Amino acid sequence: MTETVTPKTVGMATSETVAPETTGVSTDDTATDDVDTIGPKTADVHRAPAPIPFHRLLAVETRKLFDTRSGKIMTGTLVALTLASVIGRGVVSGPQLHALVGAAGIGFGTLLPVLGILTVTGEWSHRTALTTFALEPRRRRVLAAKCLPPLITAVFASLFAMLVAVPVTAVVAGVQGVPATWEIDPLALLGWTGTGVLVVAEGLAVGTLLLNAPVAIVICLSTPVLWSVVRGLGTTGEVLAEWFDLNTTTDALMSGAMTGGDAARLAVSMIFWIVIPMTAGVVRTVRKEVT
Repeated sequence: MTETVTPKTVGMATSETVAPETTGVSTDDTATDDVDTIGPKTADVHRAPAPIPFHRLLAVETRKLFDTRSGKIMTGTLVALTLASVIGRGVVSGPQLHALVGAAGIGFGTLLPVLGILTVTGEWSHRTALTTFALEPRRRRVLAAKCLPPLITAVFASLFAMLVAVPVTAVVAGVQGVPATWEIDPLALLGWTGTGVLVVAEGLAVGTLLLNAPVAIVICLSTPVLWSVVRGLGTTGEVLAEWFDLNTTTDALMSGAMTGGDAARLAVSMIFWIVIPMTAGVVRTVRKEVT
């Protein structure tokens, strides 16, 4: 009896009491549930943030263009100068629409490039570049968002000049009692608008290259005087001015009668004053250490 019952009973009791299969299954299910529950939460915590959309960068830079103190002063001065020049030209030269529209170029050629310069140099003068590039490390996208608003502003400035010139022409004609001249060349109007865009692009390029607002403003505003001096040096100076002075090469564009030679000279001056400085400025901005 002892030899028959005891070993079998102990062995069977041991195997039935331990129940390894039931314990193993329970442990595996618990571990699986824990992994399934904790895994996605951990992945969400360490997931990289979504990139900032370009339209949001563009909206921010547009707001900064007009919300800052310098932007408000420049915009207000540009509007006042446009109104004053158009009205003054109408009183002096009579109700001629093309002459009144061209009078707005006095303020555009002076203030629009300054607006572009302040746009690209404001981050560095106010020491906010560190915050901007920390939020958006891709600096080329930031530069693109900075350059587009001033260029679009140049187009809207031309439209604003037209909106001002039309009623001023009508009022001057009624006050002076003479018929108004409404003829205007569409190609000349497009060329005049394009010249404003090129002037802003020059300011953006010089400002991006130098990252110093006062120096860039002095260079952009003093170039007409310097080129007049170069032109007075003789034949060589005249040739250099015809090919490298952006103010000279855009005359044919504003007149609406551009030839192949005029287009070639305009392209050379654009490469010299816009393409080369902007390329070098982008490289400098991307590699510059922000402190």
